[in-house]
Amino acid sequence: MAEAKGLNKPVKLKSDLAAFLGKSELPRTEITKKLWDYIKENKLQTKTENGKAENAGKYIVADAKLLSIFKNTKSTSKSGKLTDLTNLKEGETINMMQMAAVVGANVE
Repeated sequence: MAEAKGLNKPVKLKSDLAAFLGKSELPRTEITKKLWDYIKENKLQTKTENGKAENAGKYIVADAKLLSIFKNTKSTSKSGKLTDLTNLKEGETINMMQMAAVVGANVE
C-alpha cells in the first residue's frame, strides 16, 4: 500500500485541536471534515457577519469549543492576506474561507 501524501498525509495536531478531535494525528482532509461535522451538528452557521446562528450561510459562529481552536490562528497567506483570530470572542464569526488558515495554524 502506498504512503499517504499531500492532504491525505497525517499531520500532528496541536494540543487544542487534538483535545477537540480526540486524536493526535489526522490528515488535513479529515480535520476539515470533522470540524464541519461539528459546525453543522451544532447549527453554527449564519448568513451575516456576527449574526445569530441559523444553520446556513458562509459565516461560522464561534462557540466556546471552536473558540479555543480559532484563537490559535494568526497567519499570512501566500497572497499576503493576514488572518488574525487571536482576539475573536465567543459568538463572533469567521468567514468559512478562513477554515484553511485555522487548520494550518493548529497543526505542526
